[in-house]
Amino acid sequence: MPDGTRGPAVGSTAPGDWPGTDPHEANRAVRGELGGANLPFLPSLPARGPGSDAVGRTLGVLVELPFDLQPHGWRLVPRPGKDQRRAESALSSDINALGDVAGAEESPAPRVKLHLHGPLSLAAGAHLHGGERVLIDHGARRELYESLAAGAADLVRRVSAVARGAGVLVQFDEPDADDVLTGRVPTASGYRTVRALDRREATEAWDLVTASVVAAGAAGTVLAPGHGDVAVDAARSSAAPTLSLDLRRISDRRWEDLAGDIESGRQLWLAILDTRTGIPQVRVLAESVLAAWRRVGLPATALASLTITALPGLDALTPVGATQALTRLAQVADALDQVRAEG
Repeated sequence: MPDGTRGPAVGSTAPGDWPGTDPHEANRAVRGELGGANLPFLPSLPARGPGSDAVGRTLGVLVELPFDLQPHGWRLVPRPGKDQRRAESALSSDINALGDVAGAEESPAPRVKLHLHGPLSLAAGAHLHGGERVLIDHGARRELYESLAAGAADLVRRVSAVARGAGVLVQFDEPDADDVLTGRVPTASGYRTVRALDRREATEAWDLVTASVVAAGAAGTVLAPGHGDVAVDAARSSAAPTLSLDLRRISDRRWEDLAGDIESGRQLWLAILDTRTGIPQVRVLAESVLAAWRRVGLPATALASLTITALPGLDALTPVGATQALTRLAQVADALDQVRAEG
């Protein structure tokens, strides 16, 4: 059954981080470049400081879990304070800017993507009042998962109210998932590591947040589990209808698995652009995808399951550079869609 995570053609998007501090300017740039079959996103602006970073921004959507910022990082606390208000205010400004920009468009985009830290990486990145990571405490983890599920659902409803009928997708980023699942996350002291999380708990947490946002009206969800084998295996066994993976990190064995997933209806987002090493030509980027596609024997028509994206890091560029990256991704999507149409 279609889950709303792509259009009828090969499209492109980006992770969500963006340079600068002006949310109106950021939304105009993103929506200006990602038209047609491409997927615009609600930009986050880490340059604004704490509360606009990946962990702080996600904490800002939690329900009934106050937090503050300490020298060692974000911490759950009994009462909200100025750090929480700052994170919540930044997110509200971003949503309002999206509404302003979408409201001024003659033909608003039919879809928009949100991005949040996933439950595992949030548990690794947030701390308890005493300083240890939330990850270390089973009860605290469960409370965090449930709060994130409720808060992400609220975020979907808030964005839907200003997005002029656009379908809202939610991408859950899990950069720390493999470390969490293999016991490589250090404790607060740094002298030992937190015990590996059970894979069943990981998939249950992912399924919880997925079900919550879909129940709130989300058009679909995307899970970005990082590149470790354990995390990717766990993600493949979750209910997430779409996975987002780094093309360069996919082995031939993994491609065999993904080919089966695609044939079974799962959609795939491929990060093909690392802006730290420049912006290659369209032909080079398109061929990197097609070479893998041919190697595993997928037909060109199966490119309809594909959305291309970039690795995180667009916020390290200038606004002009980040816009150029989106332009290139849209051009590559067009090139791949021509192959699909001819296939």
